[in-house]
Amino acid sequence: MPYDPSAPSGSGGPVPSLWRDADFRRLWAGQTASQLGEHATLVILPLFAVLTLDAGAGRLGVLRAVGQAPVLLLSLFVGAWVDRWRARTVMVLTDAGRALALGAAAVAGLLGLLGLPALFLVAFAVGALSVFFDVAYQASLVRLVARDQLVRGNSALEGSRSAAQTGGPALGGALVSLLSAPVAAASGALLFALSFLSIRRIGRSEPVPERSERPPRMTRRIHEGLRFVAGDASLRAVCLASAAFQFFFAATMTVYLLFLPRELHLSGTAVGLALAATGPGALLGSVLAARLPGRFGHGAVLMAAAALGDGAFLCVPALHASSAVTVPVLLAAGFVFGAGGQLVNVTVMAVRQAVTPDGMQARAAATVTFVGMGLAPLGSLLGGFLAEEWGLRTGLLVTAACMLLSPVVMALSPLARLGRVLPALPGHAGPCSP
Repeated sequence: MPYDPSAPSGSGGPVPSLWRDADFRRLWAGQTASQLGEHATLVILPLFAVLTLDAGAGRLGVLRAVGQAPVLLLSLFVGAWVDRWRARTVMVLTDAGRALALGAAAVAGLLGLLGLPALFLVAFAVGALSVFFDVAYQASLVRLVARDQLVRGNSALEGSRSAAQTGGPALGGALVSLLSAPVAAASGALLFALSFLSIRRIGRSEPVPERSERPPRMTRRIHEGLRFVAGDASLRAVCLASAAFQFFFAATMTVYLLFLPRELHLSGTAVGLALAATGPGALLGSVLAARLPGRFGHGAVLMAAAALGDGAFLCVPALHASSAVTVPVLLAAGFVFGAGGQLVNVTVMAVRQAVTPDGMQARAAATVTFVGMGLAPLGSLLGGFLAEEWGLRTGLLVTAACMLLSPVVMALSPLARLGRVLPALPGHAGPCSP
């Protein structure tokens, strides 16, 4: 019998632990492996281009833009499509596809054929399949757990993503630096294969919206998702704040990935560790996200976390290679950025899921992703341009400062006024408690 996630998890008593649910544990384990593979790949491909192929700022910007382009090109279509299918099936197929893509890259690298054109193809393929996986796993949680467990479920899943942010960059950077790009690519393929096996073992029947004999056209379903998000003031604010952040974050990271090895003269391993510093902070952010909103209010937590996290990189342009504080400051900045960013991610996701009906979850997630991350490829290109025209230090300072536009947008929106309980889903009796 399918599980009804709209039903409360209990009758007024303590909420049962999600960790007693074997299917949730399988989803969590699969998502953890998948995120670890994804974050390792995000470091493996750029480091291979910079350290092995001697790619300049312009080509690195193009490589990152190619990997991010599927978000802009596919998100809306994926959201409309996933809402009509089982999220678990989509996740399993995309894991298999990413494992094959990185496995092919490993073979090509061993044969000496892994040049920039091959990297572009692999980056686009992995990016496209990641769009399917990311939309599907967000929808899968809503179909798997009760609504009053969404914050705890999101906290656990985002906690695993935090662990991936710690292990993925460190693993990817170390493998590229100490072994080879093909070995690094093979490690990513293995992680996606493990995710495939874990998610495939989820046994609970997954409810999906009923499909009529003549389903609406894809464009109509996309329009419904756009109209729903545009009609909700909180979701509109999420889109605008996310767009501002993702655009300038993509620009910042493009300059940052050049600044670390070329301006600060860090090795591939050191670059990976510097990037991995966001992980421990994000783990802390995931833990705090399950507690702070219910105590201080969702709006207050969003504002404070966004301002603190987005401003963390402003100190990095002042660093120099010969300074003894360079690496500690990089680790501290990454930690603060990770903690603040994760608090924002978990809280925003819970708000979005709380105000969205089940049959609209994938389309709402895809619409927010499309608007929020659709500009990331342009941000990567901007970062490459600024690095070439203004220099790495100035380019990094400007792009890092512009990330603070995101909390400004939040401060001027209904998100800043959210209280201690999540907004109620229209038609439900009351708000959702975290």
